[in-house]
Amino acid sequence: MDEPLDEESGADPGRPDGRTVGDFRLLRPLGRGGFGEVFLGEDPSGRKAAVKVLHANWAGDTDMRRRFATEVDQARRVSGFCIASILDADPEADEPWIATEYIDGPTLQDSVAKEGPRRGTDLHRLAVNTATALAAIHAAGVVHRDLKPDNIMLAADGPRVIDFGIARAVESTSVTASGVIGTIGYMAPEQLEGMRLTSAVDLFSWGAVMVFAAIGREAFPGPTQASRIARILGGEPDVEGFDGPLCEVVCACLDKDPARRPDAAALLQQLVALPADGGAVAA
Repeated sequence: MDEPLDEESGADPGRPDGRTVGDFRLLRPLGRGGFGEVFLGEDPSGRKAAVKVLHANWAGDTDMRRRFATEVDQARRVSGFCIASILDADPEADEPWIATEYIDGPTLQDSVAKEGPRRGTDLHRLAVNTATALAAIHAAGVVHRDLKPDNIMLAADGPRVIDFGIARAVESTSVTASGVIGTIGYMAPEQLEGMRLTSAVDLFSWGAVMVFAAIGREAFPGPTQASRIARILGGEPDVEGFDGPLCEVVCACLDKDPARRPDAAALLQQLVALPADGGAVAA
């Protein structure tokens, strides 16, 4: 459940020390990143939650609070399947926070690093479940904007997409070293170019995530951040070792033109029509 370490934030890992946030008693730190610190919390009924507390230096940012409140309100409307549901939030607190369903499992990033890429039916199931999550998120009028392997948790009963109610709220401050918003390697060309964004950015990110899940490396690799960006903007994805009908669907989502990518509902229809072994991966 850890967020990537944000070297530029300068924040130290938090210590709960019996602290409470809303109805949640903070039990232990889970991670930290550009958004803030993440804790395992528990409410009086024993329900566990991932409680994310924004960095203190955002507390005085009125615009950020407004964005955060709007995004949380929209995200609460997302149907609760294949996502980590929002349990509670307080954008008006001294340190704004959000509590989501706690997923007891690794991220897709950690799982692939430890166990290797997905194969066959397992890969197909991951594709269907994550596309279902995107369809639900988009149906609620939300765009994730930072879908990546670290934002997919692998629960015992299936994957969950997390942090879908945060990305736009923090976009004015959550930037890469190059000044663009998001995670290099999973960003659509229009994100990198600062164009108007639509839900199509999530389809591109989904395609890049599926390539990673299938072959264990980024779809647009390169020795430097600049080379990776250049490849996303003008090069073809590296899908060597990944073929079959699922690969064809994934590559359609990696089209440079957002208008040519399927929307999430169409993607889901395509995926459920594929044969169970549609995600062929070369040995």
